[in-house]
Amino acid sequence: MNRTGLLIALVLLAAILVIFGIWPELDLKLAALFYSPDAGGFAYSGLPYAQFARHAAMWIAWAFVAPSILALIVKLIWPNRPLMVKGRTMAFLVITMLMSAGFLTNFTFKSFWDRPRPVSVTEFGGPWQFKAWWDPSGECRRNCSFFSGEGATAFWTYAPAALAPPSLRPAAYAAATVFGLATSGWRMAFGGHFFTDVTIAGLASFLVIWLVHGWIYRWPRTRMTDEGIDRWLTKIAWPGYAWRRRMLSGRNPPKPTLGNRITEQHHD
Repeated sequence: MNRTGLLIALVLLAAILVIFGIWPELDLKLAALFYSPDAGGFAYSGLPYAQFARHAAMWIAWAFVAPSILALIVKLIWPNRPLMVKGRTMAFLVITMLMSAGFLTNFTFKSFWDRPRPVSVTEFGGPWQFKAWWDPSGECRRNCSFFSGEGATAFWTYAPAALAPPSLRPAAYAAATVFGLATSGWRMAFGGHFFTDVTIAGLASFLVIWLVHGWIYRWPRTRMTDEGIDRWLTKIAWPGYAWRRRMLSGRNPPKPTLGNRITEQHHD
């Protein structure tokens, strides 16, 4: 998660936005590579093993964040217990997954950007007019094409890769890249997304991960500690825990000793 990675991501994003903004028909030409009129559409979409691979990719991605989600739930229910996962690891993985694969994708672009999917445009036998990535005025009204939620989820694996030991980190980044590209390629092969849908999703995920990683791990003013996050979660979950204990036993549990900061202290 260094500046070189950020620069590469920004250059790629700018190039894709400009090139496919000027020549949007490139999206159609790339989608046409997977379209077969003789097969009646996007042939891969009906293959059982292809559908299994699509779902398996999402299971793999969510498996990386599942322990952190479980640790957060347990901590909020029983704040008197320490986190089962390191505080920064839990916060980083949960926040980036929710932001990239959840909020940024499904609650912003896919909800308000009415771009039809390849399978739905007239060039591939569908009822609707093709729209460039920058044009939200399509006829799709729900669960539209721009941008790809599954692509964003697959490329989110850059987040656990960023936490790999330094000696393994380059290989982890390479594996995340291959995983993201393969998953995105399947979505194109199914006629579910255009090239710009999946690539912009991947780059958006990377930018979210880069920013959150800096916020939690790198930047001196905001850098956090595992213990600080644990204490903060204890503080916010304690009132509900204390209320439940009073209802069940009629007694207040002993108050925990809490710090006031979740960030590291720095001294000149």
